[in-house]
Amino acid sequence: QVQLVESGGGLVQTGGSLRLSCIASGRAFSPGDMAWFRQAPGKEREIVATINWAATRTYYADSVQGRFTISRDNAKNVVWLQMNSLKPEDTAVYYCAAAPFRSPTVVTAMNAYTTWGQGTQVTVSS
Repeated sequence: QVQLVESGGGLVQTGGSLRLSCIASGRAFSPGDMAWFRQAPGKEREIVATINWAATRTYYADSVQGRFTISRDNAKNVVWLQMNSLKPEDTAVYYCAAAPFRSPTVVTAMNAYTTWGQGTQVTVSS
């Protein structure tokens, strides 16, 4: 069984930085496309960033473009989300997700990602 475990969330002031990590484990895990999503209270879950298996393509939501960076290390089965210049509107539970395929481009559809972590809370104070 594949498991994704996120870490690195916390409370930070506006303008601060956090680095989220997502470690994948399980005998059945074969590195594929990965993504970060987030869900704020009372809002729908939304995509934040994606990275394909080879790390040759990335996608960022307009709201985080230029502030967040997604990266991965397939040898370690880990994906990171570096978040800089954080804003109160970035406050949400952040979820790591894995897709069962390897794409040459990026895939942003939420239903394409079939394995999800439990989430890590990020709170940005004003």
